[in-house]
Amino acid sequence: MKKPRGFFITGTDTEVGKTVVAAALVRGFVARGLRVAVMKPIASGSQRTPEGLRNEDALALMQASNVAAPYDRVNPYCFEPAISPHIAAEEAGTVVQLDHIRAKFDTLAAAADLVVVEGAGGWLAPFGPSTSMKDLARALELPAILVVGVRLGCINHALLTKLAIESQGTRLTGWIANTLDTALPRRKENLETLARELGTPPLADVPRQAPDSAPLVLTEAASRLLES
Repeated sequence: MKKPRGFFITGTDTEVGKTVVAAALVRGFVARGLRVAVMKPIASGSQRTPEGLRNEDALALMQASNVAAPYDRVNPYCFEPAISPHIAAEEAGTVVQLDHIRAKFDTLAAAADLVVVEGAGGWLAPFGPSTSMKDLARALELPAILVVGVRLGCINHALLTKLAIESQGTRLTGWIANTLDTALPRRKENLETLARELGTPPLADVPRQAPDSAPLVLTEAASRLLES
């Protein structure tokens, strides 16, 4: 099987640990000797700096990467308010252009072996009147990795997301369990149900978010992704 040029990291919702997972996978790929570029094409919830708006997730990805790139190539659309990207774009008078994002992606890909791209929100999170993250993944022609925020209700969210991903022909490479509720009753049984219904065991089971380091399980997941 031809190795993909990268992966699109999506999630069952916002705040499920996509950035933690994406950055850890990047570090895992780098540890395998690859040149790994990163991209957060659309971000809302950013801070004003002397250099302009900067998004915390995009900066975290850049810190994990070993391919230097200017900020506006990694995060071409950056909005200040922490609101849905389509509302932020409308308020800023900005129309998010997929062709513009694709051009930035191609430049990154030309200097890298892999590009890890993190979406915003969930798979169907809109960034324009008739466009959502699904259109972004499709425009970049990347397979998806689904981060499942493990908490009550995650089974339904994961299965609906899988259906949405596969309905448009995007390949779901795998899923990663990221525990949000450490006190979730019957956690083991929930993961067993997810594995059965999603059709595959998780690439990694992260018992809790670890934003300051790359968990070993995600480094191992990066190795399995390269070998698949």
